[in-house]
Amino acid sequence: MKILIVGYFSEISKLNILRCFPQEWNIVVVPPGKEMLDHIEDCDVIIPEHIQVDHSLLSTAKKLKLVQTGAGFDNVDVPACTEFGIWVANAAGVNAQAVAEHVMALIFSYYKNIPFLDTFMKNKMDENHLDYRGSELQGKTIGIIGLGAIGKKLAAFCKAFDMNVLAYARNIDVQSNGFVTMTDIDTLVSTSDIVSVHIPLNQQTKHLINKAVFNKMKDSSLFINTSRGGIVNEKDLIDALKNGDISGACLDVFESEPLPLDSELRNMENVILTPHTAGMPDGRKFHKKRYDFFITNIKRVENGEEPESKLNQIL
Repeated sequence: MKILIVGYFSEISKLNILRCFPQEWNIVVVPPGKEMLDHIEDCDVIIPEHIQVDHSLLSTAKKLKLVQTGAGFDNVDVPACTEFGIWVANAAGVNAQAVAEHVMALIFSYYKNIPFLDTFMKNKMDENHLDYRGSELQGKTIGIIGLGAIGKKLAAFCKAFDMNVLAYARNIDVQSNGFVTMTDIDTLVSTSDIVSVHIPLNQQTKHLINKAVFNKMKDSSLFINTSRGGIVNEKDLIDALKNGDISGACLDVFESEPLPLDSELRNMENVILTPHTAGMPDGRKFHKKRYDFFITNIKRVENGEEPESKLNQIL
């Protein structure tokens, strides 16, 4: 069994990944590029980051049985995989705790002005001239777009801080917790103090959050995105922040990653940025729980079973 893992990993991360897998498997960890192409033809499983798994790539993957992703799968052409008889599965929910905690950290950082206060203290500024503006969470309304594993975990956290929780789900079969009020997206964005996005990126959700949405939001509202950058029209977001259509933003994901050095977002005082780390439970870009799930799924496919959290059906 040959497993091809594609992504940008430090040497420490590579070692941690390799330690997870059974020794009898051939594990190859490579960055995107020519070296990756040398291994595509004879790999049985691919775990892809920062590459597109499309028809062209699949046509060279003669032995491929499974494309295994993390929570997101917007880089995988699922219908093409089905056409080639290849399973696609994600790992929905395995990073729910990490992402929900990250969102709460961003909320606290914003409303308690932590980045500003940290800079203030480290620059040894005169505390008699401190212009501090903070806010409590109690009574604020958060609108959660997408009520999957992450959205539900975040809703529970917010309820513990006596916040009002609204949610919108494109899937009408999604059931809310008792303290979550399901609503339509227009009501959610127009009445929430905080709007947090937790949906996958696909053709239906690309640029779902755009100028029209920002215009409906309160000018005092905070926008948070830890899902996928492409869900948001970044130019419209920047304009909304400049024009005061919204109060601020906390962003972990961007339309182009890594975020360009000349991005205006890097210089905006009402924006808090993190480098797509919300789903990481530690600082080494390694997620053991995720890889444990991957291994279980690979073993299922190796034994002729369907993978868990499958995204297609192979006849």
